[in-house]
Amino acid sequence: DVTVETADDGSVKVTMSAPALTRIRDSAINQSLEIIRRRVDETGTREPTIQRQGVDRILVQLPGLENPDRIKAILGQTAKLTFQLVDVASSPGGPIPAGSRLYDADDEVDSRGRPIKYVVRKRIMVSGEQLIDAQPTTNQNNEWVVSFSFDTVGARRFGDVTSKNVGRPFAIILDNKVVSAPVIREAITGGRGQISGNFTAQGATDLALLLRAGALPAPITFIEERTVGPDLGADSIRAGKIAAVLGMALVVLFMGICYGLFGIAANVALLLNIVLIAAALSLLQATLTLPGIAGIVLTIGMAVDANVLVFERIREEIANGRTPFSAVDAGYQRALKTIIDSNVTTLIAAILLFGLGSGPVKGFGVTLAIGICTSLFTAVMVTRLMVVLWLKRRRPQALPI
Repeated sequence: DVTVETADDGSVKVTMSAPALTRIRDSAINQSLEIIRRRVDETGTREPTIQRQGVDRILVQLPGLENPDRIKAILGQTAKLTFQLVDVASSPGGPIPAGSRLYDADDEVDSRGRPIKYVVRKRIMVSGEQLIDAQPTTNQNNEWVVSFSFDTVGARRFGDVTSKNVGRPFAIILDNKVVSAPVIREAITGGRGQISGNFTAQGATDLALLLRAGALPAPITFIEERTVGPDLGADSIRAGKIAAVLGMALVVLFMGICYGLFGIAANVALLLNIVLIAAALSLLQATLTLPGIAGIVLTIGMAVDANVLVFERIREEIANGRTPFSAVDAGYQRALKTIIDSNVTTLIAAILLFGLGSGPVKGFGVTLAIGICTSLFTAVMVTRLMVVLWLKRRRPQALPI
């Protein structure tokens, strides 16, 4: 991976080979993609698009974003966390030993308003890579802190370091700045600790998010930022709405013509199905995009599919000479297995779209899965309830179907 050249004067030049540089760059980009995806998912943003663009660029598209500056701060921070011992034998104003380094405090300043400096040993005692969880909490003084926990290896190393250095300051360094440097009072063997500082609730939440997602392998520079307003997508949204309304109108008309009074009951269930889908999306705080609208349009047609199966089965039972009550009961019972089979297979496809897809594909999978569940409920329960109540009240000699 390296090329070594020795000159006549005795100097040696060591350079990385082109394949090695390409491999390192690709590894850094792929790792950054995964970490950025984790950070975006932690913020609760729906249907993000995160993909590699060109040789060393990453494209991030976030629909329905209300606070771009916060997302930029979260994505732009490297979040490299280390735990190192403070060099108590050296002074920030004096010579720095070879095994130590001078760090600025993150939020501590002196009387002149300049950051307080710490002399810290270069050796990393515990790395943030051993963290398995980080959560924002409050301490006994109701101050916001970040509680963290290590894996088995990290907990053992953390316990060894704290037990051997009781009484010494232990610096918590995030992106080359000392967040805090508490004095080790006793050995910490449980693998848990706290990062304290002048945190706000949002600051503690964001820091915990960064620690959970992991550190970036390389710094990120924002090259371009665009905000797409609603006017640019108005035509597409308008077309999606027209398609949804037109599709629903045609389905309602078809059911009314083909199945009469039973079709009206199916149409009422269809309207309830749309309300349930909207309620579920609102509960999930989902951002409705074009793929999501496409999923809703698809479920409009699928919502009456179960009713069609039941109604056709009822027609067959009537043709076999059954009474109205017996035909309806047999129609629902014998069509139920087919309805469940067809909906479960489609639900599996929707789950795979959500699990294996990304961005807009996940949005389509979410609306499709919600639509399948609500349509199965409205077709089997709501429509049957209306039909049975009508039968008990009217007691017809023949079914208008």
